[in-house]
Amino acid sequence: MNTYEIERLQLIRANKDKPRLDYLSDRGRLIHGPTPPGGSVPSPRESDLTPTEVEEVVELIANGRKTRTPVVMPERLRARSWKSMEEVILKLEYALGWEGAGWKVGAASLDVRKAENIPSPSPGRLFTRSIMKSPAEVPSEFFVNYRLCECEFAFQLGQDFPVRDEPYSEADLRAGIECLAPVIEIGDSVFEDWYSVSGYFGGMYDNAGGAAFVVGNKVKDWQEIDLPKANIDLYVNGSYIKSGQGIQAMGHPVTSLTWMINWVRERGRPVFAGEYVSTGTCTGHCFVQPGDLVSVDFGDLGLVEAKFV
Repeated sequence: MNTYEIERLQLIRANKDKPRLDYLSDRGRLIHGPTPPGGSVPSPRESDLTPTEVEEVVELIANGRKTRTPVVMPERLRARSWKSMEEVILKLEYALGWEGAGWKVGAASLDVRKAENIPSPSPGRLFTRSIMKSPAEVPSEFFVNYRLCECEFAFQLGQDFPVRDEPYSEADLRAGIECLAPVIEIGDSVFEDWYSVSGYFGGMYDNAGGAAFVVGNKVKDWQEIDLPKANIDLYVNGSYIKSGQGIQAMGHPVTSLTWMINWVRERGRPVFAGEYVSTGTCTGHCFVQPGDLVSVDFGDLGLVEAKFV
């Protein structure tokens, strides 16, 4: 850690036992919309989208993202179909035209899956355009409706993982990791009322929310770190919000990494050396707005900070 990080950590750690700022909750700012966590109403449509409808949903989301315009999913397209969601995810990056830089695991923790009423972890793409090094000033151009901060452990890969029939094991993945990094993964959605859209997997269709990514210090000698017990403290504007541990990422971040690589493999896509895989939030959801400073204390792994401008 450099001098700046050491001084910043001393400053924010002094606030951990102080009362939280009045406008903050354990989900940050309460600006996610009127529907509470877990309050979505399942869509009556459970049938898969047709190929034409998949293209329509891809175009709707891509246009909303590129123009930074909120959109409404037509009722007839609100298919509560995990298969259709995956088809949209795999086509969306091409419609956006943004260079991929890796993958992210959405809803790796059971708490988040309960809040969003979804059956499984979900995949999303990371994009080169919105990867920043901490401390970062995160511009508004990456967002439409929200800035949802999730504190995670990510891995940067040191080797390719080509498509093959045999699933990759955790040992395979451990051997192919270049480094570990503490990160803030920042979510957004073109759809309004964050928790309501889970009724038709709306946030999952929209790249599992993935919008921006702030990377802390990279660590090559990470193997002896007890990641399931590694603690994370989250602060907004210097006020302590909550804590989490690596166990929230499917029990171990490497387990989550392995799930993500195999999900991609099963769909005929390779993952390349140099790409990141972010393994899922260990601190649940934290909503912020422009002007806020998010500071995350990853203990010995250092500080990750994002200032929203």
